Amino acid sequence: MALASVSASSALAVTANCCGEGVTTWNRRGLTNFTSTSSFSCSRSMRRWRVSCTIPSKTGMATPAEAPPRAEAPRMGAECVVVGAGISGLCTAQALATRHGMWAQDSILVTEAGDRVGGNITTVENSDGYLWEEGPNSFQPSDAVLTAAIDAGLRDDLVLGDPDAPRFVLWDGRLRPVPAKLTDLPFFDLMSFPGKIRAGAGALGLRPPPPGHEESVEEFVRRNLGDEVFERLIEPFCSGVYAGDPTKLSMKAAFGKVWRLEQNGGSIIGGTLKAIQERNNNSNPPRDPRLPKPKGQTVGSFRRGLKMLPNAIHSMLASKVKLSWKLKCIGKSEKEGYILLYETPDGPMSVWARSVVLTVPSYIASNILRPLSSEAADALSKFYYPPVAAVTVSYEEGAIRKECQINGKLQGFGQLHPRSQGIETLGTIYSSSLFPNRAPPGRVLLLNYIGGSTNTGIISKSESELVEAVDRDLRKMLIREGAEEPLVLGVRTWPRAIPQFLVGHLDILDTATSALSNAGLQGLFLGGNYVAGVALGRCVEGAQQTALQVSQFLANYARV
Repeated sequence: MALASVSASSALAVTANCCGEGVTTWNRRGLTNFTSTSSFSCSRSMRRWRVSCTIPSKTGMATPAEAPPRAEAPRMGAECVVVGAGISGLCTAQALATRHGMWAQDSILVTEAGDRVGGNITTVENSDGYLWEEGPNSFQPSDAVLTAAIDAGLRDDLVLGDPDAPRFVLWDGRLRPVPAKLTDLPFFDLMSFPGKIRAGAGALGLRPPPPGHEESVEEFVRRNLGDEVFERLIEPFCSGVYAGDPTKLSMKAAFGKVWRLEQNGGSIIGGTLKAIQERNNNSNPPRDPRLPKPKGQTVGSFRRGLKMLPNAIHSMLASKVKLSWKLKCIGKSEKEGYILLYETPDGPMSVWARSVVLTVPSYIASNILRPLSSEAADALSKFYYPPVAAVTVSYEEGAIRKECQINGKLQGFGQLHPRSQGIETLGTIYSSSLFPNRAPPGRVLLLNYIGGSTNTGIISKSESELVEAVDRDLRKMLIREGAEEPLVLGVRTWPRAIPQFLVGHLDILDTATSALSNAGLQGLFLGGNYVAGVALGRCVEGAQQTALQVSQFLANYARV
C-alpha cells in the first residue's frame, strides 16, 4: 500500500488551513496562499503520497528560493483509521480485526488524542482496598459486550451482579423496591392500586392513540402507562441513565425498543407478544458457545473494574493504537480515501486511509468535518451534553440505617431519586454490594451522580460543595443520624458528560449522515454514544455494527 508523505512545515500549515483559517502552505511548487475551503489532493507515486491543497487564492506563488528545506515526516497508511480510543473506537477496531479478518499491519489504525485508552471509562483503585468508577459503572451483559470481553481474553475476569438484588426509588421519604419480575407487580408499594390498574390497561391498549408528532418520553409514558409510572419509575430512570429531562428526551431515540412495541403491535403488550412470536418463528444463528449465560436482569463489570476491557483490547491491538495523536484535520484525497494530519509526540504525521470512523464526541466531530461539509458540521454541533459529577464516598457499615439493611447489611444495586422528592443527587450505586472487592471489610462504597440537564449549576461547584450535597442527601434516606463523616475517595466532574437524545435527535443525525453522503464522503463513518446510545452496552453494539458497515464498504470497493 502506498503511504502518505508530507513535510513537517507543510503538515502544520495544511493543518491550520483545515481547521478553518486561510493560511500559507508549502507544496512542491513553492509557497502558496489557500482559502479555508480548500481540500486535499494527493498525487500517487510508487512510494509515497504528497499532500497539496487544490484551491489557491489570487495572491499567487512565491519564488522557489523562498521555500525552506523539506523535512520528510514519517509515512503511514491504513485501510481504516478509527479516530478515538474510547470504548466505541476500540470495539470498532476489535470487531474489524476479529470478525472481519483485518489483522494485517496496514489494515487498522486507532488514534487517540489523550495519553490513555478508554475515554470516559475511569477506574481508580488505592492501596487501602478501594476500587471505584468515575465514569460508567457497569454494563448490561448483552451478547455484544460478552463477545467483546471474551475476544479480549477477559472471560475469567467477568463479574456479574446478583440478579435478585433489589433496586430502590425514593418516594415520600422512603426507599421503595422496584418490581423485578411480573409476580412482583401486585405487591410493590411504589405505586398505588389505581396507578397499577391504569398502567396495565394502557399497556393492553386502553389509552389515547399516538399523536401526529414525535413524542417526548413524558408524553409517551403518561399516555400509555399513566402518571404514576412516569413520575415514580421513568422520570428517575431518565435522570439516572441519561442525566436527562424526560420532558425533552425523545421516546423514539432514547428508548426505541419500547417505542417500536406500540408501533408494531398497536400497544406495548401487543408489540411484546408480536416480537416473541417473530423470534420463535425465525431461525436465529446459534449462540456463541463461549459466552456465559447471565441469569435474570443483572449488570456486569470486571474483577479490576471496567478499565480492564479497553486495556485488554489495547493490548490485543498493540501497535495499531497510537496515543497522544491529536487529529488536526481530515482531507479527501484526489483519487481515493482520505488524508489525516496529526500532531504526535514525534512531530507531524500524515496518514492515508481508505475509510475513516469518527468515534469522538459530536462537537469534536463537528469541528473536524467543517471544512468537508458545513451542513454535517452544523448538524453535529446541535447535540447537547450536560455536566455530571461522580462523587465516590465510603461510610462504615454501621452508618447504614437499620430500615435500609437486608439481613444486617446494605444490599442491592442502588437507588434513584425523582426530581420531585427534594433530593439533588440523581442516584446512588451500592458499589461494594454490587461487585466483590470494591471496599475493605467493614466499609460500604457508594458512587453518587449529581448534575445533569436539570441541574447544570454543578459545573461551578467545588469538590467540597459536591460532597456536602451528596452527604446531605444520603443522610435524608440511607445514612443514620449522627454517623461519621464520609471518607471521600473521588470527585470527578464531567463538563460534557452524556449526549441528550432530545426530540428531533434522529432527524439531526440523519441530516449529518446524509450531508456526508451528498458531499461525496463515502467511507467516512460516524460512531460513538451519540449515534448508538449512551449505555456502555449500546456503544459496543453500535461499534460492532459500524465495523460491519466498514467491512462491507471495503469489500464493495475491492470489487469495483
